[in-house]
Amino acid sequence: MEQGATGGRIVFLNGTSSAGKTSIARELLRVLEQPYFHMPVDAFHAMRSSVTVSPEDLPEVLRRTWMGFHRAVAGMAASGNNVVMDHVLSEEWRLVDCLGLLVAKDVVLVGVHCPLPELELRERTRGDRPRGLAARQLHQVHAHGCYDVECDTSVQSPAECALRIKEFLAGPPGPTAFEALRSRYHTSSYGC
Repeated sequence: MEQGATGGRIVFLNGTSSAGKTSIARELLRVLEQPYFHMPVDAFHAMRSSVTVSPEDLPEVLRRTWMGFHRAVAGMAASGNNVVMDHVLSEEWRLVDCLGLLVAKDVVLVGVHCPLPELELRERTRGDRPRGLAARQLHQVHAHGCYDVECDTSVQSPAECALRIKEFLAGPPGPTAFEALRSRYHTSSYGC
């Protein structure tokens, strides 16, 4: 199940800032037997020039960045590349945009969970995230409530999470969470 019929597989890691998505992605690149590209949204934000953007213009700049990220991932997968996508679905439009762009049967949606006290500790330890960012994201990130695989990084190591995802990828193909979500968001029927 590593390679999708129409293109590359997408392992879509969704969780708040500091939940452990990047650590899991690194482990996935180490344990998966097919070539994968790690495409974190943070890398796309880091590519933007350091020109000061006014507070009024910032939401639109960020929206265009997220939309470009989604299209870059879709393009890589459409070209037959396997991708580990590191994402934060903290706004519903991001999920809807991805549902319209990505081949649903080729997406493995992974919920990366972590309790708020641990997220706050990680934010303080990291020092490179605005304080309270994860808390602001937590409510919406998992609001869609439908995953193929779920991990709790407060009790599972990144390696354990990666192995769990690898096991899922090796299983028989079947309807994916992304297929159920596409049906829900595009036809108002509920699968999850």
